[in-house]
Formats: sequence, C-alpha cells, structure tokens
Amino acid sequence: MTLFEQLDRIKRLDGLIRRKATGKPADLARRLNVSRATLFRYIDDLRSFGAPVTYDKERQTYAYQEPFDLRL
Repeated sequence: MTLFEQLDRIKRLDGLIRRKATGKPADLARRLNVSRATLFRYIDDLRSFGAPVTYDKERQTYAYQEPFDLRL
C-alpha cells in the first residue's frame, strides 16, 4: 500500500468519525478494506496527530471528544 493510499484511508476515517458513522470496529475495518489491527493503527495515528478519538459503546461509533481539524 502506498503512502497516498494510507493517507486517503486516514482522511476517510476522519470523515466517518466526524459524522459519528463508523459503526463497530470490525464493520469499520471492512468498510475501509483493512484488517482490524490496521484500523487500530490508523486510530492510533490520528491520536498521535492530537485527535481526541473515543469509542461510544452506546452508539457503537468512534467520535471526537472535542472539535478536531485533521491537517495532513
């Protein structure tokens, strides 16, 4: 996978998190066409950029705890 493809998936992930439309981790990994382990690495990457990513068990979606602007 190229760096461009990885960045594209991270941007797609960011958009889904913003809309609180990720679903469960397994569903999200399938949606992004990556393994669960890769999905968790992408989420860790977002957190390393300062993204306040959390998982809402009740809504079964990832969300940002506070406003966040992804700049790649």
